[in-house]
Amino acid sequence: MAGQEYFSAERYPTELSDKILHKEVIIPATLDQVWQAWTTTLGVKSFLSSAAKVELRPGGPYEIYFLLNKPYGLQGSEECRILSFLPQKMLAFEWNAPPHFGELRKKHTQAILHFDQIRPELVKVTFDQVGWGKGEEWDKLYEYFDNA
Repeated sequence: MAGQEYFSAERYPTELSDKILHKEVIIPATLDQVWQAWTTTLGVKSFLSSAAKVELRPGGPYEIYFLLNKPYGLQGSEECRILSFLPQKMLAFEWNAPPHFGELRKKHTQAILHFDQIRPELVKVTFDQVGWGKGEEWDKLYEYFDNA
């Protein structure tokens, strides 16, 4: 079926570790503002990178470009897709390694964000990245993202 190739098992590590990269942040904004920032092209461009392509639908692109002087495919999260979402509650998307990680770039982890309104203009964002493979190169990639 056309457009369903992002479900291919080849996109993910064959042997998974139990690692979870977990981060939390409190943001002084409304839930709607935070949701729009993470789920729209304009929103992602407002805080993460000056170039992006986000289409909020299962299978829609979740591409953020960091290395604009490089050709497409080597700029950022090209070919990453939205996996699932619950409006203003949860967003799950694929994430790939930077180009300098070689073969690991072809594999994807999953990023899961939860959005919790604490007060009318205070939102807690919880970020969990899962789907890490096993081995020394995967450990290096985990450390890279933990520091990023």
